[in-house]
Amino acid sequence: MIRVAVARDEGYFGVPVRALLESNPDMHFIGTLPYGNDLPQVASEMWPSVIVIDTEYMVSQVLPVANAVRSANPSCALLLLCDPSKRGMLPPRHRSGPLNFLPKDASAALLADSVRRLAGGERVVSARLQTASLLTDKGLTTRELEVLGLAAEGEPVKEIARKLFLSGGTVRNYLSAIIAKTGARNRLDAIRIARKDGWLR
Repeated sequence: MIRVAVARDEGYFGVPVRALLESNPDMHFIGTLPYGNDLPQVASEMWPSVIVIDTEYMVSQVLPVANAVRSANPSCALLLLCDPSKRGMLPPRHRSGPLNFLPKDASAALLADSVRRLAGGERVVSARLQTASLLTDKGLTTRELEVLGLAAEGEPVKEIARKLFLSGGTVRNYLSAIIAKTGARNRLDAIRIARKDGWLR
């Protein structure tokens, strides 16, 4: 039996994952979890086989949480439902860590097939999202977007370094590179530009 959970922003009602999956006899829906920094701890208590993440946050902001979930529960697969119209929700070109990617408008059959494949140890990245990612000109690297995503949540350099397993100096170097690449005046201006361009929520 595949144990499936959904992680969703508080107050956000997106894809009806439970309704799309509950007719499959090999799947058991174990609940909707609040998406956020507490997700790793909650997930480690429920031991889902697959967590479907349906959030309005961008990939760069989801990755640190996803990495923490996998550290706490290595057998858990994570499937992020993405809006292809938002550049920041497209799969990273070179590395995506533990995340797998499917469009938010995926059919019930495709969603169920993807959950089965993930439970079987496969990786899932929608060809549609992959193509859109390749066609998108992105100035910042995935790691730079991860750093900027945590900075946008108000995390200090020390905490960003801890969450991403980097040194403080490396984080400061990333922030300097981000400011230079975006043409921003400072860190806050870089966050504003990234949000305007659809890379951050």
